Amino acid sequence: MDRKDFIKKCSYTCLGASSMGVLLQSCVSTKMITSEIIGENIIVPFSEFNKENKNLKYIIIQNPNLKFPIYVFRFSERKFSALYLRCTHQGNELNAYGEKLVCSAHGSEFDTEGNVTNGPANMPLKSFPIKITNQEILISLKKA
Repeated sequence: MDRKDFIKKCSYTCLGASSMGVLLQSCVSTKMITSEIIGENIIVPFSEFNKENKNLKYIIIQNPNLKFPIYVFRFSERKFSALYLRCTHQGNELNAYGEKLVCSAHGSEFDTEGNVTNGPANMPLKSFPIKITNQEILISLKKA
């Protein structure tokens, strides 16, 4: 096999493997809800993570008063993160693929804590403080 054929085959293999990963991640259940803002908090019932006998790892919250959705990830029964789905590179909306948040505009990627895992973004995502009650997750929208 000559060098040109080798590079071509390797490129196709890498492209195929990358595409397969994205396709498999897109099969993950995504739950999108519209949640109410009361005072300075978005209220999310714990039951949203367990509806229809699904034990979801994350949900996406929308509200007409928010320009971008909020990604709420559950690490454990009482530990969550809440991230604004706005890319810190050029302000585009992010897509959630399981435990990875991806900007379709330029390929920036973030983890479940908002840290950049792949550029061109170089700043973490905006996160929101969370308070846990017996039945609800309160996400504070108060400006710091």
